[in-house]
Amino acid sequence: MDIIIVGCGKVGETLVEQLDQEGHNIVVVDNRSSSVENITNFMDVMGIVGNGASYNVLLEAGIEKADLLIAVTGSDELNILCCMIAQKISGCQTIARVRNPQYSDEIDFIKREMGISMTINPELETATEMASLINLPSAIEIDYFAKGRVELLKFHVPENSVLNNMKIMNLSSRLHSKVLVCMVEREDQVYIPSGNFMLQSNDIISIVASHKNAIDFVKKAGILVNTIKNVMLIGGGTLTVYLTKMLAASDIKVTVIEQSLDRCEELSDLLPNAMIINANATVKNVLLEEGIADTQAFASLTNYDEENILLSLYAKKRSNAKIFTKISRMTYDDIVGEMPLGIIINPKLVTADRILQHVRAMENSKGSNVETLYQLVDNKVEALEFFVRDNARLIGVPLEKLRLKPNLLVSCINRKGRIIIPNGQDHIEVGDTVIIVTTNKGLSDLNDILL
Repeated sequence: MDIIIVGCGKVGETLVEQLDQEGHNIVVVDNRSSSVENITNFMDVMGIVGNGASYNVLLEAGIEKADLLIAVTGSDELNILCCMIAQKISGCQTIARVRNPQYSDEIDFIKREMGISMTINPELETATEMASLINLPSAIEIDYFAKGRVELLKFHVPENSVLNNMKIMNLSSRLHSKVLVCMVEREDQVYIPSGNFMLQSNDIISIVASHKNAIDFVKKAGILVNTIKNVMLIGGGTLTVYLTKMLAASDIKVTVIEQSLDRCEELSDLLPNAMIINANATVKNVLLEEGIADTQAFASLTNYDEENILLSLYAKKRSNAKIFTKISRMTYDDIVGEMPLGIIINPKLVTADRILQHVRAMENSKGSNVETLYQLVDNKVEALEFFVRDNARLIGVPLEKLRLKPNLLVSCINRKGRIIIPNGQDHIEVGDTVIIVTTNKGLSDLNDILL
């Protein structure tokens, strides 16, 4: 597809990198020449320095033949304006990043009246992801397929788990759980496991299952963590507001520590069910006095990465809480990844991921049959959801008789809403959606999984 990306910040850069790898023709637009130059020097894309809301700039970028314009500048209003002008010129699909909570209740009106195909709110999307992980505390990561009916969940195998020294082929008979282990991370290695693969303590495993079966699995496997009833959040920004409202709906008690008195007064009105503390969390003994030792989940969500890192390290030392650390700059991600910071939260990467999913859905309507794609374990593994058309060469053939590429697993079949965790006797039918987990890159058609 021909795609124009307005805004060359971290989100724009991530989008360019991913979409360029997938073979799209990309033009980037930004009014900062250094940002445009930085991207065009390292990736095979065109760059234009200028205002993305300018009629002439968009013409120069090729808007008349573009399939999609994505506006991810730092200004909501500029993003909306870019999309409106693009619609007037070419009628292409448009995506706008809109962050201001004041627009949240008006987002349907904005999309409908201004012709925007999709809006993305980084803080709201991130809060939704965090709330899911707090409500299922044993999970490290959750991704969704089949319109939410199927979950891909990542767990840590504890020392006392029944999974230790168990072969994957024995999971079903011993635990009577309808799940499939599709990936195992062990030290620096990533495995797409066969039935003979033996799990070990301290492995990080990813399973595919329905939500109900996932809960059943973690209970039987001994990796279920007690339900979280209280949460401590540091920083009173927009992300905190969204997350607190979601947690309050689940009857979870929330304590918010915010340094600004004026913001605390605003939060008291916005979050009547939360306890709002006006304090500097980095001051000695503040977290101890506010109950860090007893909190079950802790999230450091200030605007300063270094402060978030230090606070999370302290919380890890002083409590048994599930830790979340917001990090916006991933310059030192290799170092940060080795620290006990719990789950790393990056709203910019969440935004890029949601936009990429929309782009792939557009491709599906144009001939590709990839409906959903997730990049996992630093892009070493892909989890793809394919829609099965009548040209698929594997229709009706038992999975055990298919000659599949190595390091590839057929993980789930969604047949008209019925979720099938497949074995060798199961087969694929027209109209199914099929989840594939693999280390092979560049799969764009279900036939690509065959040798």
